[in-house]
Amino acid sequence: MSHARKNARSLARAALGATALAALLAMSVASATAAAAKTLAKVNGVEITDEDLKLALEDLGPAVPRQLEGKARESYVLDFLIDEQLVVQKAQADKLAETPEFAKKLGYLRDKALMETLLGDVARKAATEAAIKQAYDEAAKSQKPETEYHAHHILVPTEDEAKAALKRVKGGEDFGKVATELSKDPGAKGGDLGWFTKDRMVPEFGDVAAKMEPGQISEPVKTQFGWHIIKLDEKRPKVFPPLDQVKDQVARYVVQKAQSELVMKLRDGSKIERADQPAEGSPGAKPAEGAKPAEKPAEPAKKK
Repeated sequence: MSHARKNARSLARAALGATALAALLAMSVASATAAAAKTLAKVNGVEITDEDLKLALEDLGPAVPRQLEGKARESYVLDFLIDEQLVVQKAQADKLAETPEFAKKLGYLRDKALMETLLGDVARKAATEAAIKQAYDEAAKSQKPETEYHAHHILVPTEDEAKAALKRVKGGEDFGKVATELSKDPGAKGGDLGWFTKDRMVPEFGDVAAKMEPGQISEPVKTQFGWHIIKLDEKRPKVFPPLDQVKDQVARYVVQKAQSELVMKLRDGSKIERADQPAEGSPGAKPAEGAKPAEKPAEPAKKK
């Protein structure tokens, strides 16, 4: 058995629920696509088409190894579909499709497919260039003026060690060299923290850095992490990232907002009764928590 075939069998075990949905979707479009579909394989006479492959690729997505691309990715998923069809045929022979449990699962998957189809339509209609640009402009306009700081630091466990490090850099030794030798912060190479805003740091550190001028070196500063010597390199006004840098993030926000608004509208126009709490709209009922407003797009995290 090929390596890809073994991997496909592992994937089949890991994604049984997802594949059932893929099979349901495949059945729902079979009559509409049969004329145009291209047969890729047959399992005991049952055809697997390029339309089946397309649905499986969309459904499985992240479950397929990332290193597989193009034809290799398609071959991997086709192997999975072959194994799936073998299991399906065995299940049918055992008359599992006639059980109440299967009927319940099929009903659930049908409802899930309908929900995802509608929300997908909402997403496609919402994520227009104009809507993305408008959301970006609103976010940029709401940004408050802030200052960004670029600093190096030396982090040591005790005040005495901090004083000793400070004495060395004030004596003329290179700050980065001393940081490389002494600092206990493995994430800051040579002590370099990169660019940050005051609120990205613990208050004790951020307050001191915000009062410094470029080129200054601080006295020892105590935080929950230990004792720091801070060297401020530069500071600048914070610039909102350009649209092309955050477009995908803004598009996700636009889509989530549209989907959330749809669900809230449907809730407002419906009578929902739950056994574990009062009916919505009745005295004592709490506001629904199922569909919260979409959060505004955050800025991409900066490396330190």
